[in-house]
Amino acid sequence: MTTQATANKIKRSFTITAESAAFLRATRAERKVRSDSETLDLLLRELMEKVKLAEIDAAYSAYYDSVSDEQLSEETEWAKQVGPNVFAGVKH
Repeated sequence: MTTQATANKIKRSFTITAESAAFLRATRAERKVRSDSETLDLLLRELMEKVKLAEIDAAYSAYYDSVSDEQLSEETEWAKQVGPNVFAGVKH
């Protein structure tokens, strides 16, 4: 672990159930991670990403639930016209 990565961490102490500890050890071995704390950090980052994606999905749903049929129709028509041309001239 780099000095910078270590510097960005804080030391915490937690009491967890035996079941959680076993899950952490199994996940550590399965993913070939160096430590329990690194494994826990990895699992938390994955959970944070899932939460963020759920928030984005909820925002999209709220938007599309709030727009009128007319506005949705206009946006659909715009997307049909622009869609094939949106990357015109873009080099890959």
